[in-house]
Amino acid sequence: NGVMVAFQCASPEQVDRVYAKAMALGARDEGKAGPRGDDFYAGYFRDPDGNKLNAFWMKQG
Repeated sequence: NGVMVAFQCASPEQVDRVYAKAMALGARDEGKAGPRGDDFYAGYFRDPDGNKLNAFWMKQG
């Protein structure tokens, strides 16, 4: 689908935890959690219904 819901996290470690929990609950990997450039860290996955979700952390300032 063409919609993605993103959840802002407080730290890269929180992104890792959200991504790991999603995988444990049956989500499908769409981009393993990790750095995306210097100031952005994200993980992408699809829930069992096929909705694309993103957990991310972005450096502020």
